[in-house]
Amino acid sequence: MLRPLHHHTVAAHLDDLIPTQCSVGYWEVHNKVLEWQALAKKARTEVLNQHWFPCVMGPGQRPYIVDHHHLGLALHQVGQKKVFLMVLADWSHLEKATFWRMMEFHQWVYPFNEKGRRVSVDLLPIHVGELKDDPYRSLAGLVRKAGGYAKDTTPYSEFLWAEHFRTRLPIPKKPQWTALTQVAVALALTHDASYLPGWVGASHHGT
Repeated sequence: MLRPLHHHTVAAHLDDLIPTQCSVGYWEVHNKVLEWQALAKKARTEVLNQHWFPCVMGPGQRPYIVDHHHLGLALHQVGQKKVFLMVLADWSHLEKATFWRMMEFHQWVYPFNEKGRRVSVDLLPIHVGELKDDPYRSLAGLVRKAGGYAKDTTPYSEFLWAEHFRTRLPIPKKPQWTALTQVAVALALTHDASYLPGWVGASHHGT
């Protein structure tokens, strides 16, 4: 049950949030869990107050989150129940087909599974605990942290990088993260990746 706080912001139960993507990178989720566990109670409250989940109200007055999926899964794993939402739009009056058409138009849904294959929106998870692991999404996050590309506002930009690496590198395994990240960073700086958001190859190569 949503409870109004102030304009466009509401408190909600974490398990009521519906994802708009199929997968996340579990490496990033794991790190968020460790960061949360290291925080004192007051600091945890501050994190929740500062990290609203942007959402769209859909059919049945259900909140569909359009960002912070990694944080959502991390909070689910540590047993956090209460979170805060920032409502971007209220489309609860729309028919299901029209709702999803609008979500795609605004780039608020990424209907691709953990293997990079497009799926029906009916196959999206129904709560954050069902988000699956895409190791290439983890690799994309590691490459960005290593300076292989810049953070970009393009929706789902790290998934675009994940797809780039998926077609060029073996499936990342935990013991290989460091070595594979170095290889992926080198790939990210080549002109072959210049079509991707946040590409910084030109500055690294002085062109």
